Amino acid sequence: MDGMTSQYQHPISNDAAQDRCIWSSHEGGHKIDIGKQIFCNRSLNMKNIVAVGFDMDYTLAQYMPETFESLAYNGTTRKLVYDLGYPPELLEWSFDWKYMVRGLVLDKKRGNILKMDRHKYVKVAYHGFREMSKEDKIATYGNTLLRDSFDEPDYALIDTLFSLAEAYLFAQLVDFKDNNPGKVPNNADYSRMYKDVRAAVDLCHRDGTLKQMVAKDPKKYINEDPSIVPMIKMLRDSGRATFLVTNRYLLQGMYQSGRRRRHNQRTTHKKRIQNGLWDYTNVVMNFLCGNQTTDGIHSCNYSWLENFDVVITGSSKPSFFHEDNRANLFEVEPESGMLLNTDNGTPVPQIGNSSPRLPSKESKKACRVFQGGSVGHLHKLLSIEASSQVLYIGDHIYGDILRSKKVLGWRTMLVVPELEREVELLWESRETRKQLRLLRKERDLVEDKIHHLKWSLKFKDVSVDEKQNFLSELEELESQREEVRLRHQQAQRSFHQWFHKVWGQLMKTGYQNSRFAHQVERFACLYTSQVTNLSLYSPDKYYRPSEDFMPHEFDILTV
Repeated sequence: MDGMTSQYQHPISNDAAQDRCIWSSHEGGHKIDIGKQIFCNRSLNMKNIVAVGFDMDYTLAQYMPETFESLAYNGTTRKLVYDLGYPPELLEWSFDWKYMVRGLVLDKKRGNILKMDRHKYVKVAYHGFREMSKEDKIATYGNTLLRDSFDEPDYALIDTLFSLAEAYLFAQLVDFKDNNPGKVPNNADYSRMYKDVRAAVDLCHRDGTLKQMVAKDPKKYINEDPSIVPMIKMLRDSGRATFLVTNRYLLQGMYQSGRRRRHNQRTTHKKRIQNGLWDYTNVVMNFLCGNQTTDGIHSCNYSWLENFDVVITGSSKPSFFHEDNRANLFEVEPESGMLLNTDNGTPVPQIGNSSPRLPSKESKKACRVFQGGSVGHLHKLLSIEASSQVLYIGDHIYGDILRSKKVLGWRTMLVVPELEREVELLWESRETRKQLRLLRKERDLVEDKIHHLKWSLKFKDVSVDEKQNFLSELEELESQREEVRLRHQQAQRSFHQWFHKVWGQLMKTGYQNSRFAHQVERFACLYTSQVTNLSLYSPDKYYRPSEDFMPHEFDILTV
């Protein structure tokens, strides 16, 4: 345990200095604070990785929930009122961006918000903002002949930070309907209200308001991270290719309806199409890569492309990861934002030109920008021979990690911004955890004594005096059991609220791993709090997992 203690040291305070100190610098190679460490589920030798890919939103671009999610929330409530007929009271509501967490499940039909363990047992449940009793939880989710899968279409998974605002709004609407049943349009049920929230979110994204607000003042909505460019440069200097694959789904409304989209596909050969997906990506990446004028104002150019070999916007993940995906791949002209036809990435003659548009000799190694396509196109563009040679880093357990790992066999790293605070709180609560284990053992011991006494009273032939002694001892033990139970229960609740007042630890539900933690363990080879934590390690590092413990090993091997 001495070795473990030295590795998991308490975080130091000079975070800013460490953030700027990458492994390849003169000051690099120091001990890494636990909140910035990379944790390993499956062995990964970086020497076998030839290409490292990144998602943009909530991976490279860490949005500030207090401003960005509030912007999305306010836009959604306005759409509910002005477009979907909800009462104007909604405009007075506010958003608590700290309330919801990832890994929750929304029960659309019943208006409940659930947190469950890795076995899909519901451990924490709220109806709107009202906590459900243990009896209600068991009656609703525990007494069924068939185990519920807790998946679509009856449930919605809150597996991305983008979903927190809509989950909070859904809970508010549940309470509003319960207290004001006549004010909900068309007397909509809970499931219909959730559908309306989703429609309002889509409308909010479709009109471009969010994009315009962020583009106007990215510093207000996105955290600056000066380690991004040095990290990518270190990876490229080590011989790896780097790429960016982003959905940019905030702009999903810029894709036309089905009929209009088919019309555009037929006419693409005749004209080039304006590309709003690329515009926003360019704005955000300019901000992240620190393109500033001498007076500190962020400029917008294309120098950030020097950090990548390939950029793909509008990728439509997770379908992008299916090799049989037949989506068209268009090349983007960065300067104009126009789309050009390609033949699986190879430029083809444009109407009015006698030959394909080819990169100049000076720019043959320059980054190429595309929209759409599939993983097959990406592998071809980067000359990838085996899927296991790719490390992809994203924040979405389903959109980025599960499909790329399960379908392709890419190596994966999940970015979990909430992890930094969680591990620091775990460090501070080490003694509390020990006390909880001791209280649990004390409860077990007392209960065992009670069971033995009851057995003796029922099956043993004892005298009257012995029976009276047994009954007195039993009464004393049951009183002791209740006292220990209450102490243990209170200590558990305090520990739960230490991490989050409602939902507790992100990665735990009681003593079990949470459903979210189970997914992280299954599908993420690595996980960490920030993408730039990668810059604190050697680009050739061999990541090795810690030892797994079965219950029969735990008390023996962790003493």
